[in-house]
Amino acid sequence: MINYLKLFLIASLILLINPMYAQSKYKNFNVAVYSRAYEVEKMDNLQWLDSIWAEIERQVHVDKIYLETHRDLLIVNDKTIEKVKKYFSDKGIATSGGITYTIDEPNRFQTFCYTNPENRKKVQEIIEHTAKHFDEIILDDFFFTNCKCELCVAAKGEKSWTNYRLDLMEESARNLILGPAKKVNPNVKVIIKYPNWYGHFQGLGFDLEREPALFDGLYTGTETRDAVTSAQHLQPYLGFEIFRYFESLKPGGNYGGWVDTGGARYLDRYSEQLWLTLFAKAPEITLFDFRQLQRPLNQFEKAPWQGQQTSFDLDEMMKPIQGLAPTTIARTAGYTFELVDKTIGELGSPVGLKCYRPFHAVGEDFLPNFLGMAGFPILTVSEFPTEEDMIILTESAAFDKNIVDKIKGQLMNGKSVTITSGLLKALEGKGIEDIAEIRYTDQKAFVSDFLNGWQKVSSDKKILIPQIKYLTNDSWEIVSAVDGPNGWPMLHEAEYANGSLFVLTIPDNYADLYELPAPTLSKIRSVVSEKYEVFLDGPGNISLFLYDNHTLIVESFLDEPVQAKVIADIQFKNLVDLSNEETITGKNRRAQGGWSQPKLKERNEFEFSLKPHSFRVFRLDSN
Repeated sequence: MINYLKLFLIASLILLINPMYAQSKYKNFNVAVYSRAYEVEKMDNLQWLDSIWAEIERQVHVDKIYLETHRDLLIVNDKTIEKVKKYFSDKGIATSGGITYTIDEPNRFQTFCYTNPENRKKVQEIIEHTAKHFDEIILDDFFFTNCKCELCVAAKGEKSWTNYRLDLMEESARNLILGPAKKVNPNVKVIIKYPNWYGHFQGLGFDLEREPALFDGLYTGTETRDAVTSAQHLQPYLGFEIFRYFESLKPGGNYGGWVDTGGARYLDRYSEQLWLTLFAKAPEITLFDFRQLQRPLNQFEKAPWQGQQTSFDLDEMMKPIQGLAPTTIARTAGYTFELVDKTIGELGSPVGLKCYRPFHAVGEDFLPNFLGMAGFPILTVSEFPTEEDMIILTESAAFDKNIVDKIKGQLMNGKSVTITSGLLKALEGKGIEDIAEIRYTDQKAFVSDFLNGWQKVSSDKKILIPQIKYLTNDSWEIVSAVDGPNGWPMLHEAEYANGSLFVLTIPDNYADLYELPAPTLSKIRSVVSEKYEVFLDGPGNISLFLYDNHTLIVESFLDEPVQAKVIADIQFKNLVDLSNEETITGKNRRAQGGWSQPKLKERNEFEFSLKPHSFRVFRLDSN
C-alpha cells in the first residue's frame, strides 16, 4: 500500500526547497478550490493544512480558494479566517468567502426558513460576518427554501408555492443578503451559485428572471455525476449547456463552473465533467472541495473502456510528477486541465441551435440535454431568438403566452421553427392549428423501423412514441416510424407563408433518442441544421459543440469506438485536428431532396474515428 502521509511530507519538503515545482498556471482559465466551513475551521492548524495543501498543489495548479464561513450552523471565527487568508495570500493564492445557507444539510438539505424572524436574523448575521473579511462572496447553491412550516403555510395564502417562494427569496436577497453585505463592505461582490437542476429552480425560489440583475455575478453548477445511478439522471451534455444558458441570463457575469467528485465511479467521468465545463468557455472552474480533492486514486475503478486509449489516458495521468507518483483525485483535475488547455484557446465563442425557455417554465424537463446527447448543438436561451434562421422549441415554450404569434413571425420572415411533439400538444386549441392542422393524439406506437424517404432502417430496440396525425398533402412526413403496414411521422414539415414549421416526435423515454438508427438521427439533424454550416452524421450519444470561428468539438459518450462524420458547407475543403494537425479531406455530398423531401444543399463530408468517451477538436478550413 502507498503511504500517503509519507508522500505528503516529501511533497511539502520539495515545495519548500524549490517552489518552482508547483504546477504551472493554465493559459486559458483559472482554477479555484472550495473549502467547507468544517475544513476551514481545521485550517487553524497550519501544520495540518500545509501537509495537505502541498500534495494538492503538487498535482493541480490553483489560483484561488473559496473559504466558507458557515454551513449547518457552524460559523468559523474571525481569527481563524484571517489566519488562513494570510496563509494562502503568502502563497500567491487569492481568497474569497463562501456561505452555505443550510441548517442541516444531511437532513434533505434543510435550509433556513425565510419566513421565520429568528432564521432571517441569523441569515443576515452570517453575511455580515463574512463581508467583514472578503471582497467577494459566493453563496453555495442552497440559497433557496423548501420549508413548509406553519409560518410559511400561513404566509403563502392563496399563492402557489412557486410564486410565494419566488417573491420571498427575491425579498430576502435584497434585504437579508445584498443590502447588509454592502453596508458592512461597500466593495463586496456577492455571487449566487446555481445548482444543476435549472428546470425546477422556481419551485424552491431560485429566480432566474430577477436574481441575475440583483447579484454581482452568477456561478454554475456543472456537475452531472452518473446519469444512471444518481436520482437526477442528468445527461453529461448538461455540463456544457447549463453554463451557456446562465451566460445568456447575465452575459459576461457568469463567473465559472463548479464540479464535485460525487457519483464518479470512474475517474474519466469526473474528468469528463471538468472538460465539458471548459468546452462551454467557463473563465474559472471550481473544484468542490478541499476535502474531496484528498480522495485517494485507488478508490476509483478502472473503466472497462480504459484500455482503448481514450482522451482520458490513465497511464499518462499516473506518470510521476516531480519524481513522485500521483496520489489523489487532485491529479485527475490537473491532468484534465493540462489536456484541455492545449487546444481550448483556439476555440471561439460557442454557437448552435437555440432553444428558447421562458422564465419559470416547465414541460419536457431537461429535454434540451437529451437532444444535445443526440448530436444537436443545443444552446438554451432566456429570450426568444428572433435573429436565428432556425430555432427549436420544447414544451416549456408554451409558458410564453405569445409563443404562437412569435412562431408565426419567424415563419413570415422566411425562417424555420422546429417544435417538439410535447409543445404541439401544449399548443393545441391555442392557435397552432392556424399554421397546420397537425394533431397530437393519446395513442401510442411501439416501433423499431424507420423510413428516411424510401430508405428503411431499424433500431436495436422498440421505442414508444406518440402518434401524430395530419391531413394528407397539407403537410409532409420527412422521417417516418413504421410498424408493419402502419406508420407515423418522426419529423414532419408544414409550410406556412415564407417559412417551414417542423414537428419533431419525442419518444416517451427521452433517452430513446439515442436508440434511433444513425441514418434516422442524421437525417433529422440534416434538416434541423440545414441553415447552419455544419452538422453531425452518426449515432446517438455523440455530441457536437460549435464555435463562431469555424472550430468544433465532437465527443463520444459511447463505450466502444465509433465512426462519425461532420457534414459542412461546400466552402470547407479540410477538417484539421487541432491536437495533432491531422488533416481530413472532404468528400462531396451531392444536394439531396426529392418528392416530399426538403431540398438540402450540396456539402462536403469528413469522416473520422472516435475512441470511447473521447473528444476531438477540429478546425474547418476553406483551403
